[in-house]
Amino acid sequence: MKQEHRVKENTMAKHHPELDILMEHAAGSLSLAQSACVSAHLNYCDCCSQTVQRLQAVGAAMFESLDPEPVGDALLDRVLARLDEEPPLSYQPAQRSGQDATPALLSRLMAGDFSDLVWKKVTEALRITPIRTGDPQFEFSLLHIKAGGEIPPHDHRGSEMTLVLQGGFSDDRGSYHPGDFIYRSANEVHAPRAFADEDCLCLAVIDAPLRFTGWKYRWMNPFLRLQAG
Repeated sequence: MKQEHRVKENTMAKHHPELDILMEHAAGSLSLAQSACVSAHLNYCDCCSQTVQRLQAVGAAMFESLDPEPVGDALLDRVLARLDEEPPLSYQPAQRSGQDATPALLSRLMAGDFSDLVWKKVTEALRITPIRTGDPQFEFSLLHIKAGGEIPPHDHRGSEMTLVLQGGFSDDRGSYHPGDFIYRSANEVHAPRAFADEDCLCLAVIDAPLRFTGWKYRWMNPFLRLQAG
C-alpha cells in the first residue's frame, strides 16, 4: 500500500509523489529518468523538498551507524577515478519567480529553449518530444497539448509519471496545475484535457508505450514505440 505524507496548504503544487516514491528518490533507487521527474517537482514544492532532505538525513545517520566493510583496491580505484566526473543531473535549485518558471534541471537537459526542440505530432491536439537522460529503461518526454485539446482515452503498458510545467489539464480524477505530480499505474485509463484558456506543457516519464483504447485511434498502437535513453 502506498504511503501518504501531509502537505502544507501554501505549497505551489496540490498533487504530490507518494511517500514511497520520495523515499526511493532520497535513497537513490529510482531510475534516472524518474528521479529527474521527482527532482523537477521539488523545484515547485517546498514540502516535498523538505521531506526528501529529512529522509536523506535519516539515511545518512543509519549509514554512519553501520560497521565498515573492507574495500578492494580495484573498487577504490574506480571510485577515485569518478570523483572528477560531473554528475549528469545535479543542479542548484532555481529561485522561484513564478509558477511558470522552468525547473533548472529540465533547462539543463534541454540544452536550449522549448522553441529549439523538435516536436512530433501524435494527434491534432498532442505533440511530443523526447529528451535524452541516459536512462535506457524510461522515456523522458515533453508533451504539448493545445488549449482545450484532449488526448484520446488511453492506458499504459507500464507506469507513467507526469509533471505539469505550464497551463494545466483535467481528467476524471481531478484538475492539475503547474508543479502538480501525477502517477498512473499500468492499465489505468484516462483522457487528459487541457484547460480551454492556455496550452498545456507537461513532462512525462514512461517505461512502456501508451495504448489508445478508443476505436478511432487504436490503429496507431502498433506504431507507438518507447524512446528511452
